[in-house]
Amino acid sequence: MTYTVVLSDAAEDDIAEIMAYLLDHAGEKAARNYVDALIDYCQSFATFPERGIRSDSNPRLRLVGYRRRATIVFTVENDRVIIARIFNRGRNVELPEGQL
Repeated sequence: MTYTVVLSDAAEDDIAEIMAYLLDHAGEKAARNYVDALIDYCQSFATFPERGIRSDSNPRLRLVGYRRRATIVFTVENDRVIIARIFNRGRNVELPEGQL
C-alpha cells in the first residue's frame, strides 16, 4: 500500500524557517540541498510510514530523527501520513491540544 504524504501548514512553516536559518549560516547551495533532502525523506513515508517511536504525550504521534539534526513529528491516518511538525536542532516545542 502506498500512502499519501501531507505536510501541515506548521510543517511547511518549519521548513521555511530551516531554509532561512541555513541560508544565513550555510549558504544557498547547502540550504537547498538540506531542505530538498529533508522533503524527500518526508516523502519516503509514503512506502513505509510505521517507523519511528510513539510520543509519550500522544500515542497517535510518531517521531523520527533526520540526520541527527531534526525531529519529524507525524501521524498515520488511514492512507495518509500527516507531517505535523519538523523541529530542527533539538528544538522542543509542545504541540497544542487538538492540533492533529
